Amino acid sequence: MEFTLGELAERVGARVLGDDACVISGVASLKNAQPGDISFLANSRYRKYLRNSEASAVILGVSDQDGCEINRLIVDDPYLCYARVATLLHPPRQRTVDRHPTAVISAESDVHPSASVGPNCVIEAGVSIGENSEIAAGCYVGEGAVIGCDSCVSVNVSICNGSRIGDRTLIHPGVVIGGDGFGLASNQGRWFKVPQLGRVVIGSDVEIGANTTIDRGALEDTVLEDGVKLDNQIQVAHNVHIGAHTAIAGCTGIAGSVRIGRHCAIGGGVGILGHLEIVDRVHITAMSLVTKSIEKPGVYSSGTPLEENRSWRKNYARIRQLDSIARRLKCLETELLGGDSKELS
Repeated sequence: MEFTLGELAERVGARVLGDDACVISGVASLKNAQPGDISFLANSRYRKYLRNSEASAVILGVSDQDGCEINRLIVDDPYLCYARVATLLHPPRQRTVDRHPTAVISAESDVHPSASVGPNCVIEAGVSIGENSEIAAGCYVGEGAVIGCDSCVSVNVSICNGSRIGDRTLIHPGVVIGGDGFGLASNQGRWFKVPQLGRVVIGSDVEIGANTTIDRGALEDTVLEDGVKLDNQIQVAHNVHIGAHTAIAGCTGIAGSVRIGRHCAIGGGVGILGHLEIVDRVHITAMSLVTKSIEKPGVYSSGTPLEENRSWRKNYARIRQLDSIARRLKCLETELLGGDSKELS
């Protein structure tokens, strides 16, 4: 699709500096943009590419509006504006209503006439699929599952018995929703399986990345509230509760019965131990290990940043000596202060 810069500005609420009749047909990075493209600057590390970019227009914040002579859209949040412009220029494909002849759809299911079911899908008895939803090729929707309106379930997704999914939810390829949680009881050195009797309940406007797994609850439900965004390859264990509009990056593992608040942001590769609570508006940086509940909003980190191996080995050797050093220091404090070391503690 094509828009003039003026048309884009009107659609996204931006201010134009330059030629508002400039025609825009694509989006690209500052470094690789060509005439006809619009780009954006949202991270200062890419400012070096701004002045010489070949883009026909660029989206800038107010503080950067004088940084070049290219046609500009001036906004408060360049990245959000870029997302809106990119959606206008590359709108989602129109879904076609189709029931592929290889799909197996139970006569006891309720699939809305406007919903689409792709090749080799299996829709079990008691399933409800809402208006304008799409079930792509190779999906399985188990008995009694509910999928709301305007949702998209991509290829090879498994939605197990009793799962409930809201409206306008996007599920990427390979996701498994409602598989059994990891519930085992020890029986004289062997493991006895604990029945997983809960469901997965997912709200509206949720996005779930490729190959993510969300386990059903053991007794109560596993819950994702409205607006939750999950990246690829995330493990959500049984009875986890994730609050509205929380975003979690790839390869994070969340153990059972964790409760995460609303508007949280959790970086990639984070591990969260079971039965913890995290309040609203917590940001956990990548590769952190959460071992206790977080009771105050803020930014939290753990782990050791990357450094040259030789230096890391020396520092790790010091870390192993910390307990011994602390004990010796305590003895010195006691000697110096005559049995009272509070002043140096």
